[in-house]
Amino acid sequence: MRLEPTSVPDVVDVLHESFFDYPVMRFVLGSDVADYPAQLRMLIRLFVMARVFRDEVLLGIRSGEGLVATALVSRPGSGPAPAEFHELRAEVWSRLGSEAERRYGAFADACAPFQVAESHLHLNMIGVRRSAQGSGLARHLLEAVHEMEDEDEDAQGVSLTTENPDNVPLYQHFGYRIVGTSDVGPGLTTWGLYRQGRRHEGVVR
Repeated sequence: MRLEPTSVPDVVDVLHESFFDYPVMRFVLGSDVADYPAQLRMLIRLFVMARVFRDEVLLGIRSGEGLVATALVSRPGSGPAPAEFHELRAEVWSRLGSEAERRYGAFADACAPFQVAESHLHLNMIGVRRSAQGSGLARHLLEAVHEMEDEDEDAQGVSLTTENPDNVPLYQHFGYRIVGTSDVGPGLTTWGLYRQGRRHEGVVR
């Protein structure tokens, strides 16, 4: 289920499809963008390469159609990104424009209060192709992330954010609790959620 960097084009394709109308993407790229599909692909590739350059985790599920679901997982505070990523980031924001970069910075600032002090994993993105949505693939990927955390001696939980209010009760069903809510901009709210690892449930902090 763990993917190699050679799968990056497929990962980008799945996330491009599943996040096409996601609120954060529309917010960052703006309502008057000339070529939204191309710019969205560029932005998503940046997010994917952030994981690849840090040697972090790309998860995926394949079927006869190829890759149909994927998730990106990182470890917050694992150290600075390599120079290659900084170069790619500078190139992407140069092409997307300063306003898009500013809006992304506003989103990042809104999420900053959700940071968890203890060592943990972060679910950056999870997406399923439209043709496979409703078939339980997102649940399988989420459970795979939880298994990663269970097997990681240093990780004490899993964090994530969502900008879709319908997702909040779904994540709560899987043991996540809300750690913060922030209004990013008109019509855009983000929720920070955290799931304590089973090995650390009941630990008082």
